[in-house]
Amino acid sequence: MNIDFNKIPYINNNKNFNVGDNIYYSGLYWNNNEIKSIINSVLNGKWISSGEKVRKFEILFSKKFNVKYSKMVNSGSSANLIMINALKERFNWKDNDEIIVSPVGFPTTISVIYQNKLKPIFIDIEMDTLNFDINKIEEKITEKTKGIFISPVLGNPPDIDHLLYLSNKYNIILIGDNCDSLGSKWDNKYLNEYYYAFSSSFYPAHHISTGEGGMVSTNDYKLNKIINSLVSWGRDCYCIGSDNLLKNGTCKNRFSKWLKNYDDIIDHKYVFNYMGYNFKPLDLQGSIGIEQLKKIDDIIQKRKNSKKIITDIFINNIKGINSVKILPKSNVSWFGTPFICDNKNIKQKIVNHLENNKIQTRNYFAGNILLHDGFSHLDNYTKYPNANTVLDKVFFVGASPLYNNEIFEYINNIIKNIKL
Repeated sequence: MNIDFNKIPYINNNKNFNVGDNIYYSGLYWNNNEIKSIINSVLNGKWISSGEKVRKFEILFSKKFNVKYSKMVNSGSSANLIMINALKERFNWKDNDEIIVSPVGFPTTISVIYQNKLKPIFIDIEMDTLNFDINKIEEKITEKTKGIFISPVLGNPPDIDHLLYLSNKYNIILIGDNCDSLGSKWDNKYLNEYYYAFSSSFYPAHHISTGEGGMVSTNDYKLNKIINSLVSWGRDCYCIGSDNLLKNGTCKNRFSKWLKNYDDIIDHKYVFNYMGYNFKPLDLQGSIGIEQLKKIDDIIQKRKNSKKIITDIFINNIKGINSVKILPKSNVSWFGTPFICDNKNIKQKIVNHLENNKIQTRNYFAGNILLHDGFSHLDNYTKYPNANTVLDKVFFVGASPLYNNEIFEYINNIIKNIKL
């Protein structure tokens, strides 16, 4: 089959911007290399489901972000669910043990705690960083506290040094929802290097994208083994890619007496130690991830540049808004460009003006999650006054690596014409 890759439509990194085009807050930073990888995986690959391309992506991802083990799954939300489930198994946490978390953010940072029969303990946010208030954490630590689930706002981390102090003092682990902060650093180390385990997302809006997809990563061999099992139905077999074709498997003992209450031979591929899921990705997604990792440094730098330029445009032209506080040890890989307005009226006028001119905006996700029907049973939303102001005062626009000088100029012109 002869394919002219130049005729395949894709997100063009160098596309000329025309007035009237939509300016999305993010999008795929792909070129024909990703398209070729998809087609080659389908036409010439050995696997359709998770296989050798996924495994190679996991290895390269781990190497890039200085972690020993990574397991690709079908979404960042699945990554969070698997991660909390595996940690509970690994450390024998009991039902109703507690995980500290912010009430503001994306719902699957919080739902996965409850879905694993653990209890989310909420900490109100700071209004300058928008992260949970680290000075309020210690008063909520109990003998049931097992972890602090950190989800840096649009990539901007809280004070990791203080969280490490609490972790060491109370023997609780730091868990990272790294979906918005891939590539962010604290004190010259990747943020994820401070976490016992962390999740990543490869949704189209995120730093790198495989269409859909996610990753769970850790340095703990035993935890990684549980993660691998839970992703694949809970089975005990750990053969990957071409190892699946070995007569006796990786363990060299595939057909053996694996079940303690069944005194006969059974195929290891059908031995299940956990009640797991099927969260495996397609192998073509792994091939996309390999190409995306080649661009990650460029993507991060472009996101930083976009965030700086857009922040300057807004702050220099609009009264009554502020950018978020960035701590001195932070080196942020931005997911978006956030603003905090003095009041609801200013936010509404800015958002309306931007949307009317096809510049996409977003709330700080769900705001206080406890205001939503699906989460209101978890706690009383009135206990978190700062979180309750987020929907009134906070919004973000893009920090996309796709933005170019024409887009920056257009945004600047639109902002200069705003009337508050």
